[in-house]
Amino acid sequence: MKTSIWMMLLGSTLLATQAAVPAVAQDKPADNMQIVREKLRADKKLLVADNMKLTESEAKAFWPVYGSYQKDMGKLADRTIKLIQDYAGNLATMTNEAAKRLLEEYMAIESERNKLRQTYLPKFREALPEIKVARYYQIENKIQALLNYDLAAGIPLVE
Repeated sequence: MKTSIWMMLLGSTLLATQAAVPAVAQDKPADNMQIVREKLRADKKLLVADNMKLTESEAKAFWPVYGSYQKDMGKLADRTIKLIQDYAGNLATMTNEAAKRLLEEYMAIESERNKLRQTYLPKFREALPEIKVARYYQIENKIQALLNYDLAAGIPLVE
């Protein structure tokens, strides 16, 4: 994958997580977060487009499925942001009950994310040859790994 695109995505990722984590501590205007999220989505789509090398017919079939998939994944991202906010709100006074509730929500989000990947796999397979489906899932995995790494770096361990 092209380094400049990855650097752009990483920069957007850092921006997004820096905007999300402080927003937990002090209420930032929703407009700023929405702008960051839209930029991240646009950068991600550019990254995917640049690396998928789709033919015209493949692109015609792929992009609607991609859009629907991203919309559904966005709902999980919203739940993750809320989870992080809940975690930050409970961090100083964490109880066993709060820790259990937060962990259960985390596990539910991860389970839903995996189910969504599985649900969309046949749809991507209808749109693309198997090698390109595998490439797309690799790209998604790399992006998610970057996001997870960046989030983990900014979230303190529970005491």
